Amino acid sequence: MTAPAPARPARVVPFHDLRDLHALDDVQAEIDAAVLRVSRSGRYLLGPELEAFEEEYARYCENEHCVGVGSGLAALELTLRALGIGAGDEVVVPGHTYIASWLAVSATGARPVPVEPAAGSYLIDPDRLAAAITPRTKAVMPVHLYGHPVDLDAIEAVTAPRGIPVVEDAAQAHGARYKGRRIGSRYVAAFSFYPGKNLGALGDAGAVVTSDAELAGRIRLLRNYGSREKYRHEVHGTNSRLDEMQAAALRAKLPYLDAWNARRGTIAARYTEGLSGLPGVVPPAVRSWAEPVWHQYVLRTAHREELRQALTGAGVESLVHYPIAVHRSGAYARTRFVPLPRSERLAAEVLSLPMGPQLIARDAETVIAAVRHATENSHV
Repeated sequence: MTAPAPARPARVVPFHDLRDLHALDDVQAEIDAAVLRVSRSGRYLLGPELEAFEEEYARYCENEHCVGVGSGLAALELTLRALGIGAGDEVVVPGHTYIASWLAVSATGARPVPVEPAAGSYLIDPDRLAAAITPRTKAVMPVHLYGHPVDLDAIEAVTAPRGIPVVEDAAQAHGARYKGRRIGSRYVAAFSFYPGKNLGALGDAGAVVTSDAELAGRIRLLRNYGSREKYRHEVHGTNSRLDEMQAAALRAKLPYLDAWNARRGTIAARYTEGLSGLPGVVPPAVRSWAEPVWHQYVLRTAHREELRQALTGAGVESLVHYPIAVHRSGAYARTRFVPLPRSERLAAEVLSLPMGPQLIARDAETVIAAVRHATENSHV
């Protein structure tokens, strides 16, 4: 006998609500004060708020230098350009990721070379990395997708003997740790501060973290029209500066990041416990060397659309990250790639559940009950 559907809750569980997030710990008041401080300062670009945030975020990432830029995509692109990567070069990227990882490579004139995720994982497979490297490979760009660190030692085992730099796409991994070390403490790492990230601005913003002072200097040059001194342009730069308002808002939120990430971890642990053993549903795995920050909680199911509809009916919002494999997107329709069946399968099966420190225990139980009911009482 089919169990009755759970009653639709009075509170719809939102996928992610920034108003609820900013209500935590009264951080909205701190953001408001920061915005007002900048508004009244008369200094809106390349000022003291950016300088202070760069120092604070570099220290948070256990590194020496941070360069604020206009977006996560810009952080990746400018890093690659600062490394001298351009037309005719290749950069190894994951097959399963957000398109920004690939677009940054294409923007330099280089070619993205995709590598499939490891079995049972959403992350690039280090065992397939060597086969993708050619004499034209100028960088490897692992992505700490959904907030889960990549196995950097396994990546380095391939790249270091060949002298190939590693550029970490850490757009979803603010505060994550790999074998005890912060993501961003080891190589050069690019972060996004898009509003929905674990550390989000009030608009687009990004940063690069590195221990290489010379590389940081080149990125600073590139972000500001190729200029250190006004009207003296040394290289072909661009306009990609993290503005004072965004820097001030990020400074207000940064002290709360670790506590908020811990709350995400609590929700993720409850999801995994509550969803274990369900037929046809695969919760995300956590590697023993990783301390993820759960930017997203992404499960897999071959009946994604049916499950999404059931969740909507139960008052639970969900999203798909990402529904089209990058190599199948229109942006790369004219480019030939090796077959990527794992990436295509993930694009067809991944489903992201509500996640964020603003969720309450009752929300997590509502999500679990909705998934279990849809799975246990239908063909999902």
